[in-house]
Amino acid sequence: MSSPGDWVLPESLWWDGRLRDGVALGPDRQVVPVAAVPAGAARRRVPGTVLPGLCDAHVHSALVDLPTVAAGGISSVWDLGGVPAKVAALAARGAPAVRFAGPFLLAPGGYPSDRAWAPAGSCREVVSVADADAAVGEAHAAGATLIKVTAHAGGPMLDAATLAAVVRAAHAAGLPVVVHAEGPGTVAAALDAGADILAHTPWTEALDDGLVRASAARMTWISTLDIHGWGRATPEQELAVGNLRRFLGHGGKVRYGTDLGNGPLPAGINPRELRALQRAGLAPADVLAAMTEPDQGDPAWLPAGLDLAPATFADSLATARVLTAAVRPR
Repeated sequence: MSSPGDWVLPESLWWDGRLRDGVALGPDRQVVPVAAVPAGAARRRVPGTVLPGLCDAHVHSALVDLPTVAAGGISSVWDLGGVPAKVAALAARGAPAVRFAGPFLLAPGGYPSDRAWAPAGSCREVVSVADADAAVGEAHAAGATLIKVTAHAGGPMLDAATLAAVVRAAHAAGLPVVVHAEGPGTVAAALDAGADILAHTPWTEALDDGLVRASAARMTWISTLDIHGWGRATPEQELAVGNLRRFLGHGGKVRYGTDLGNGPLPAGINPRELRALQRAGLAPADVLAAMTEPDQGDPAWLPAGLDLAPATFADSLATARVLTAAVRPR
């Protein structure tokens, strides 16, 4: 965030779901009254509002320029499928902070091994239940803190036993499992296997409400709503927004994620994704909760201050920048 011992004194601070003034953010992310800042500590006064770092929880680093993503206000990303060594090298640079899943784990010949955009080395076939431990172990050894599995009804898919074995191996290693679930039966398959996260809000069909309710009790969904039309109204986006609205109504948790690298998406904060989340029923404060991570990456900074008015929130938040140590407002 800043040099050691540097305290940030913003005009206002959005932290832990509250907007406050008269407080300071310490080098260990502690929030204290300005009067409690240690005497002699380095202080950096910042106009506007400081927030926890903004995270895009679905990015493919091989398909985007990460420094441009950081320049667009994103402090941290989740890379959900790539060549482990290459993504690990990008993660070592630290701007933005990168959490990654390693390769796509998939059935022999499964999605996305048949797609031209998937780089060589980004897919790892799991050939049997017995192979699940090795596949997860390889990703973990490469630095993965998530495991990504694909379940695409348009091609070969892992059978139920193998998918469950992957989830068991990941959980034994303390790793959550993210599933790309696309097509009939795939959300239920992910849920039955014990997976933790869906990489996309389901968009191919209106899900049965019982399945939505069960998913809300156990899973997190990553939004990725804007990939269905990239700003144009489409039936797929309406299905996704409707599924997400019901998921949220049952108490489900959503994370902001864009699938950055998939089509003409803004390299940074995507106001169209924010507005789609609002259409699904999230208030601006809920959107912030879906995209902020206090312990990951540098804080975010809104020079003009945080605007929580629903009509203007998305465009306002899209002006956020990452508050690195180099940012020294006058």
